[in-house]
Amino acid sequence: MIRFKLIDQFRSFYFRNYPDDMEQLIEYFSVFGGLGWEVDVSKPIEVLIEELILENFDLIHEKIEHLTLGEKNNQRLLRALAVGDRRIFSAFNRAGLNNGNGGAALNYLQEKGLVQIEYSREESPKTSNPHAKLKREEARRRISHKVLFTQPFVRFWFYFIAKYTKDIQAKNYTNVMKNFQVRRNSYTSLVFEELSEVLLNYHLRDAHIVSSGSYWDANVEIDILTITHDEKIYVGECKWTNHKVNKSELHKILDKCERLNIKATQIALFSKRGFSKELKSKQGKNLALYSAEDFKALIKKSSKHELIEDFIVS
Repeated sequence: MIRFKLIDQFRSFYFRNYPDDMEQLIEYFSVFGGLGWEVDVSKPIEVLIEELILENFDLIHEKIEHLTLGEKNNQRLLRALAVGDRRIFSAFNRAGLNNGNGGAALNYLQEKGLVQIEYSREESPKTSNPHAKLKREEARRRISHKVLFTQPFVRFWFYFIAKYTKDIQAKNYTNVMKNFQVRRNSYTSLVFEELSEVLLNYHLRDAHIVSSGSYWDANVEIDILTITHDEKIYVGECKWTNHKVNKSELHKILDKCERLNIKATQIALFSKRGFSKELKSKQGKNLALYSAEDFKALIKKSSKHELIEDFIVS
């Protein structure tokens, strides 16, 4: 299986299907990205899920079985990673795996190109203060890395489809579509977060980025934390919701920065539906606001010839 960067898949999806706007592009890409099929974007996404995925279940299921070797451990881990917090140890627990068989499954999925590791940037208490006497919970706590799917469609399959195999084979689509309606925004949030990091770093392309990704520890999680060679720090939060983001979200991220003792060069907020007037009034050097339409920057210099191989034949 060939690995393509998310930005390459995003651009390929756009030039294959030409969605009407960036919000539609992001949502449809989060479902069909990497599948490689033409998508009639004039149709509602629910109709397309039924026509392209549910009606082609056997074909795609056969491909998934091939990619995972039909191994239940591999499939259980993919399901746990898709619906959980992406942390490796919690995914092992959710999938009923231990470090041995879970580690073997994870290694296989990496080698096959289905997932990649996002390494934690949390500093171990033992490293930061090697001579200090740690509390029991600090001494026992393990820093857990996270996992990202390399193709949105594979995550969609294990997030929504795999659970309802028997229903789908019986042509009963009610439960899977009901689940999609309830969880579609929370599902799309991760792809939006990944693309937001790409967009932020695109605007920082003249700087030398030394570290970028999400940040998490036992107490705080930040969607995007990008550090440049000249020690500038960019902190981003992403909201894929159906309402405008207001100043309370700015206060939340500033509070996180304070708790982590971070002096951010700039706060970057990313929103599906834009921002309140009050928040817009604060935009400037220290605060950047990005709505869905700003993602046009990721495709404007691309060529329509940049189409990648589709999922089924790759």
